[in-house]
Amino acid sequence: MPLSVSPVPQTDVSGVRHSTFESLRLGRSSQSIASGLLRFWDSLNFKKDVEFMGITVLFLDEKVNSVIHEFITVGPANHYMSSLKAGSIVKVDCFEVARCSSMYKITDHPFVIRFISPTIIDEVITSALEINL
Repeated sequence: MPLSVSPVPQTDVSGVRHSTFESLRLGRSSQSIASGLLRFWDSLNFKKDVEFMGITVLFLDEKVNSVIHEFITVGPANHYMSSLKAGSIVKVDCFEVARCSSMYKITDHPFVIRFISPTIIDEVITSALEINL
């Protein structure tokens, strides 16, 4: 898939630049999202002796009241597992956006996010102690 270079509508929320789910574009690109990580779970294939297929993640974009799901395949699953914390606010950079197959559709959003080798996920600190001097 070609790398997209067109500008993406972004907002600056709490100092974190990101796209809303509504402005995501298909393909691999340097898009960023900042959202709530609602929950995640192991995706298993029960037809193949309960084979581990990857990790399914649900993200919430509170600005547009939308949920999108993300799938991390078996290969990179261990790499990203330590970055996943239900209830946290995360920023995800450099990922692939694809149309969601009706067979695997678990949200109303038409797209699914897929982590690729350059994908970075970081927790966003939304509250910090204020030091009065």
